[in-house]
Amino acid sequence: MPMTSREVALKVLQCVEQEEKKSGTVLHDFLEGSSLGRSDRALVTELVNGVLRRRLTLDAIIGRFYHHRYEKAATVLKNILRIGAYQLVFLDRIPGWAAVSESVSLARKYKGEHMARLVNAVLRNITPESILPENLPAGTGDLRKLAFTASHPEWLIERWTTRYGKEKTAAILDYDNRTPLTGFRINPLKTSPENFLASHSSRESPLTPCSLGMFFLSADFPLFEASIAKGLLTVQNPTQGLACLLCNPSPGSTVLDLCAAPGGKSTFLGEIMQNRGEITAVDLYSRKLEKLSAHARELGITIINTAAADARSFLPEKEPGFILLDAPCTGSGVLARRAELRWKISPSRISELGLLQSELLDHAASLLGTNGILVYATCSIEPEENEWQIEAFLARHPEFSRDGSAGSLPEPFASKNALNGRILTLPGELPGFDGGFAQRLKKNAP
Repeated sequence: MPMTSREVALKVLQCVEQEEKKSGTVLHDFLEGSSLGRSDRALVTELVNGVLRRRLTLDAIIGRFYHHRYEKAATVLKNILRIGAYQLVFLDRIPGWAAVSESVSLARKYKGEHMARLVNAVLRNITPESILPENLPAGTGDLRKLAFTASHPEWLIERWTTRYGKEKTAAILDYDNRTPLTGFRINPLKTSPENFLASHSSRESPLTPCSLGMFFLSADFPLFEASIAKGLLTVQNPTQGLACLLCNPSPGSTVLDLCAAPGGKSTFLGEIMQNRGEITAVDLYSRKLEKLSAHARELGITIINTAAADARSFLPEKEPGFILLDAPCTGSGVLARRAELRWKISPSRISELGLLQSELLDHAASLLGTNGILVYATCSIEPEENEWQIEAFLARHPEFSRDGSAGSLPEPFASKNALNGRILTLPGELPGFDGGFAQRLKKNAP
C-alpha cells in the first residue's frame, strides 16, 4: 500500500534526525520515489520544513499534555506528535479531526495500539491558541518566551540581539520561519533578463523582480523546471550572487573556486566572464563535481574544469588571478532554507569551523601572486566566521589588504551595502535575500 503524505513526511524526519542528512536532499529523494500527486508533495514539504522550523515550539506544546517524560519518548513517536501538532496549530486549512486521525493511524502502525491512544489523548488537547505565550508557565522570562514563539535556541537569539539589536533580530527570526521564495539566475549566455522576464510576465504564477537584475524570485519552482533543463536558469539565491559580483573576474581571467560544490558560484563566474578564460572548481566530493559539470554544460559554459581535492592543500597548475573561497560555515544566514541547522549550530561548532576557515584562507593566500584578488564568502551572519575571521587573517598576512572595489555590484549595493570591499546581508533585511557575507582582499607587492 502506497505511503500517505504524512507517512512520507515522517520517514523524511526520521532520516534527517537519525542519519544526519540534509533535509532538502532526503525530501527530494523520498518525493522522487513516491507516487504522490502535486498537492500531496506540497503537503509533505510543508510538514517536513514546518516541523523542523517549529520543533522547539511544538515540543513545548506537546510537553504540556504528554503525562510522561517526553524527552525519553521514541524519536518516531515524537515526530508523529510533532506532525499532528503542527497541523493543529499552524495549518488552518486542515480540519483538526483529520490531523488527529492521521496521526493516530501512524502511531498505531509504528508503535501499536497503546501509543495510538496516547497520541489521540495528547493531540485532542492542542489548539491554535496553544502557541500563545501567555499559556507558558508563570515566571517564564522574555527570552524564553521569544525562543518559544520564534522556535530558535535561546543562546542564538541572545547573541543576535546583542550583535544586531532587537528590531533586526525580530526580522531575522520572522524570515527564518517563513517559506522562502526560490531564487533564479538568468543565464546571459543564452538569453537576457529582459527577454526572459517578458516571456514569463503573463504566466499565472507571478515572479518577483530582484534588485539584482539577472535574478528573480518565485514561489512556483515547477513552473521554471523546463527553463532550468534548457540552461536558461540556475537556482541560486541572490545573496550567493553578491560574492561573485564582488569578485568580478574579467573575461579571460584565471579563477580558482575553492569549496565549489554545488557550483552556483562557479557557473555564475563563468557567465560573468562571458565563457572566456579558465575556472578550476575544487571540492572534496567527486559526485558533486559531476553534477556541477553537467549543469555547466546545460548553461553552455565550457571553461570550468573540476578537481576533487582538499581545498587546504590543492595546488593549481596555473597561478590564479582570482580566488573565490566559499568557506564551510554554520549556515546561520540560511536557516529559512535549511530549517534543521538551527538545532545543530553551537558555540563549539562556530569555533570548530573557524579553525577550518583559517586553514582555507591561509592556503588560498599562498596560491595568489602579487595583485591577485581573494574573495572570502560564507552563508553565515556570525562575526567569528566573517569580520573577525578577516581581521585575524590580515594580522597573519600583512601582504593582504581589504580591497575597496565593489566589483560589478549594482546600486544600491555598490555604495550602500559594500563597505571597504565587504558586504553583509541579514535575513529579512532585503526582500528575498538570505543572510551572507563576502570580503574582497588584494595581495600587495612585498
